[in-house]
Amino acid sequence: MKICFITTTYSPAVLGGANVYVERVARGLSLNGNEVIVITIDHHESVPVKNEQNIKVYKFFPCNISTFSKIGKASFIQQGIWTLLDIYSPYSYMKIKNVLKREKPDVVHIHAPLDVTMSSFDAVKSLGMPLVFTLNDYLLLCRRIVLLHGFKIMCTNQNMHPLCKIYRFFSKKTVCNKPDVVIAPSNFVLELFKKNGFFKSCKSIILPYGIEINDSYLSKKEKKSGNFNILYVGSLTSHKGVQILIESVKGIENKNLRLNIVGDGNYKNSLIELAGDDERIIFHGKINNDEIGSFYNNANVLVVPSIWYEVLGIVILESFRAGVPVVGSRIGGIPEVIKDGYNGYLFDAGDTLGLKKILENLIENPEELAILGRNAHESVLKYEMQGHLKKLIEIYKEASDIKNAKRHINQ
Repeated sequence: MKICFITTTYSPAVLGGANVYVERVARGLSLNGNEVIVITIDHHESVPVKNEQNIKVYKFFPCNISTFSKIGKASFIQQGIWTLLDIYSPYSYMKIKNVLKREKPDVVHIHAPLDVTMSSFDAVKSLGMPLVFTLNDYLLLCRRIVLLHGFKIMCTNQNMHPLCKIYRFFSKKTVCNKPDVVIAPSNFVLELFKKNGFFKSCKSIILPYGIEINDSYLSKKEKKSGNFNILYVGSLTSHKGVQILIESVKGIENKNLRLNIVGDGNYKNSLIELAGDDERIIFHGKINNDEIGSFYNNANVLVVPSIWYEVLGIVILESFRAGVPVVGSRIGGIPEVIKDGYNGYLFDAGDTLGLKKILENLIENPEELAILGRNAHESVLKYEMQGHLKKLIEIYKEASDIKNAKRHINQ
């Protein structure tokens, strides 16, 4: 099968868990004998190049003043200009359409239309190709993506800015009737979109992210004695709630506790200032995905303290894969993966004291921690990548059948 992915970033310029997932899926499908093409954004125009997984990658710079990965450092006015140009781009439409006409894939799969803009949906539809779309984030509902006001107050239909209402109306009209199949990694994200009038007439499927699992991942490593290692992996932005985790750790009186923070972002300096002179809190910066495994192997528990509607959380699956239980916020799709008291614990988003009590309990009860870790092993098996890829191929074939049925009706 010939499959085309359209995504914001692609290796080596990977941004966020969803883009890591796209890369893993593309690699897996290619190794299984499928022909894979990727259309993505780069800071420099490039000719199509086949990478080491025999995947053909097309990169182009959008007709804009910047890209999503760089615009955060720009001025307020520049961010406004970028936002307007990033919603819909005739330039991106032509770039993507030309690649699709050249490659003629059997199916196109769009992930997060940042930078490639919503014009990517029209480019696919103009050629009558089967289209699958995965709801990796809330971009179609919110230009900030995170559905937060000032990264603190949850956005609702009652407190939404008038401009946001106009944007949401446009995105709904532009995208809703284009995909043949919509995939949601969690039930929460699908229901939120449907509640807001999106994709009600589309075929929709809940398919959590897949993850590679083999014996090396499932062979539990012995933890280093002496320290209780808490791990955070992800971007250092305020909506990820790392400040909640730091405040909780600072309130625990245990000199053998260590909080290892892996990641980078625009909130890093504020978090370092919050950590102060607590030497138990260690910032490791951004670590290559291939090297993060050692952090999981040495961790006693992973914490996902998000204060936004996390779609699912690939880091949770990575932690389970290493036999490490997860403590996460009771928000978004997180409770669909973490079963309270089985493979981890849940706490109310933003509840510093609640998180502190859970961590103190785990420190004092290593036997319970070991049971949670074994259950985490078992929990991850249903997300195994080969089974996930098989389901994706079935979805692609279904999208093709739906497209053919539509053509027959229109004839």
